Amino acid sequence: MHSTAPPPSPAETLDSTTTLLSTLLPATLSIHSFPGRWQVIRSKLATLKTLISELSYLPHWSENQLLLTLLPNLLSTLRRIQTLCDRCTDPAYTAGKLLMQSDLDMATGWLSNQLNDLDLLLRSGVLRQSNAIVLSHPAPGSAKEDLSLFIRDVFTRLQIGGVEFKRKALESLIQLLVEDEKAATLVAKEGNIGYLINLFDVNAHREQSVTAISILACASDQSRKTVFEEGGLGPLLRVVESGSLQLKEKATMAVEAITADPDNAWAISAYGGVPILLDVCRSSSLTAQSHAIGAIRNVASVEDIRISIGEEAGVPVIVGLLISGSAATKEKAANCVTILASSSEYFKAVIIQEKGLQKLLQLLHQSSNPDTLEHVLRAIHSLSSTDSVSRLISASSMFISQMSGFITQGNFTLQQISVSILANLSINDGNKRAIAGCMGSLMKLMEFTKPAGLQESALKALVNLLTVKLNRKDFVKDEKNMMRLIQMLDPMNESVPKRFSVAIVHAVMTGGSNGCRKRLVDAGAQGCLQRLSEMEVAGAKKALQRLSGNRLKNIFSRSWRE
Repeated sequence: MHSTAPPPSPAETLDSTTTLLSTLLPATLSIHSFPGRWQVIRSKLATLKTLISELSYLPHWSENQLLLTLLPNLLSTLRRIQTLCDRCTDPAYTAGKLLMQSDLDMATGWLSNQLNDLDLLLRSGVLRQSNAIVLSHPAPGSAKEDLSLFIRDVFTRLQIGGVEFKRKALESLIQLLVEDEKAATLVAKEGNIGYLINLFDVNAHREQSVTAISILACASDQSRKTVFEEGGLGPLLRVVESGSLQLKEKATMAVEAITADPDNAWAISAYGGVPILLDVCRSSSLTAQSHAIGAIRNVASVEDIRISIGEEAGVPVIVGLLISGSAATKEKAANCVTILASSSEYFKAVIIQEKGLQKLLQLLHQSSNPDTLEHVLRAIHSLSSTDSVSRLISASSMFISQMSGFITQGNFTLQQISVSILANLSINDGNKRAIAGCMGSLMKLMEFTKPAGLQESALKALVNLLTVKLNRKDFVKDEKNMMRLIQMLDPMNESVPKRFSVAIVHAVMTGGSNGCRKRLVDAGAQGCLQRLSEMEVAGAKKALQRLSGNRLKNIFSRSWRE
């Protein structure tokens, strides 16, 4: 029984390759048939000789596992070329010309691929280090040089190695990206992201490659930009369209991240992404839905995208997400509705037709998340320019009470949106009386010069509430309100337009209440109005006359009774 001879060592294979090259290169010079093809082969053989020479001088080349496959494959190709060389120089060889052309082309292709692999391996720099150093997984915070070397090795194994090499390389890459958040930017710089995207088409590596690209798209601005520039959006959308549920979730996450950059929004339309994302919104997992509506939200400000949303019957889908799905989904849907409602009367009409207002009001009642509430209020504000919506919310005691609550207790953003809505509603006296408690907050908001329009909206809402007699009495009884009003009337105070503060005096004096007049006079309003009248501030003279006229009338009344 004969024992099997051990395979040659890398050094022995390299020696055999060098020896064969030294005879093969000069032999090709004597070939006269197929001169063009042999010229290409000769050029590649010369390149190979240079690379082999470079390889032999590297101290750790024999440790690299990739060469255990690459060098024998190279030697096999060279032997095949040697056979073809012998046939082309043998006058007795009579095989067909087409067959020889085909054989030469195949050998050239093999040699080209192997040259590319060897060149990639040499350029990666991993052969200059011990295999133990290269393959050791860098800990978070490792030196940039160590991290770069590891990344180049991973991508070298990914591009050159077989199925198992690729699988392990992807595992290493994903582990690095998960454990070190800062690694993504360096991976995008050092790695071949385009090759990683191409692995989407290989079943054995699809899940791992999609996972890696998803992490890269979400990790940093630079890695996200690289994924997009390397053509990642189109393949990701194909995964969203036809991938497994797990892959859909990862791919939609990446698409949402990529579309967060406004410069990338156009590409969704170019790749036909709107109907794909809407299908996910219609029926998929909660996670996938959240990322899909997030991506649509990101690009909804682009006119072509909105046209596509309309053509694909997307508004009912988006509106439906206001009351279904996760909290994040509802928030993004509300934001999307806001963008659509503010873009055109057409979208306002469709949103209203699809019961969008009712769903927004339901979400407003259910949610406590400030961001969600902001998007809901902005959407309602856009829709409230429509008469039917304005009438409906004006008659809703619950909605008006919610607006008052946001004005008194909400953050600044919720306050300003609620004031903008409240200022344009036609509220009955009962509801005006019910929300009298927000008048102090409206006075505070009038002190803010930004954003533009806030002071005017706060004034309009306040004046509207002051049409109720009991509200006027409550207003003047509040010392803080009176103090703020006098400060606003002060000619030296330029933070609030004087016509606004004068308008409040007019509103308080409506009905000629002596109690309100007395409070204003005692607080010092008369002196301020006198100076404003001299400055010819609009409305100041009339307000002063009303204040003084009531005072004289009161004096004469007392004298007559005496």
